[in-house]
Amino acid sequence: MKWSQFFTSAVGRKIVMALTGLFLISFLIVHVGLNSCIFNDLKWFNPNDNGSMFNRAAYFMGNSLVIRIMEIGLFAGIILHAIQGYAVEAKNRGMRRKGYQVTLGNRGSTWMSRSMAILGTLIFLYLVVHVAQFWWPSRITQNLEEANYNGREVHNLFLRMYDVFQEPWVVILYLLGVASLAFHLFHGFHSAFRSLGVHNRKYLSMLKGVGYGFTVIVCILFALMPISMYLGWVGPNN
Repeated sequence: MKWSQFFTSAVGRKIVMALTGLFLISFLIVHVGLNSCIFNDLKWFNPNDNGSMFNRAAYFMGNSLVIRIMEIGLFAGIILHAIQGYAVEAKNRGMRRKGYQVTLGNRGSTWMSRSMAILGTLIFLYLVVHVAQFWWPSRITQNLEEANYNGREVHNLFLRMYDVFQEPWVVILYLLGVASLAFHLFHGFHSAFRSLGVHNRKYLSMLKGVGYGFTVIVCILFALMPISMYLGWVGPNN
């Protein structure tokens, strides 16, 4: 089988989906770790931090050549994951066009597995807004306010986050995006390993548990970011 045939075959598309999905999951670990630096401003840690830890970490990541190269791979991974996902969904819909005499419901598949395309679309729209609000002004227009740490000027992304999350509709939008991500991961995490050949029930059960734990922790942290800033738990001079 030629490579072009492999990537357009049902098995090939699922493998590409699995690999790009796992790559994007690794990005989530880095992203949630970096953004969680905002919580250093909580009164239980350092109420005088004023975003220093987060801004310094964001500056380091933004000026690392390795990270800048990985950003290209990240965007490529998102696009490839989306294209292959829609291709798989289109083929599945075509095979189900005639439908069944008896609706299986969750006996045949879970709601999450049947809704992966919809959830993925919601996540993609959320990412467009997220990129427009943070990545674009930081990387392209570079029109953010500056913060000075030991004589070094860095983008005050902490202040940008605070300003963005003062709008209730933005907070609601982000929470909907995080909810979509959670349902997407609940099914996608262990399904990626299944697509790569893991079929042992014991291992799949373990991976499902790891996936659920990972999803809950990551999505709670992501959800707390807009909530904590909107409610004033975290913010400039708090």
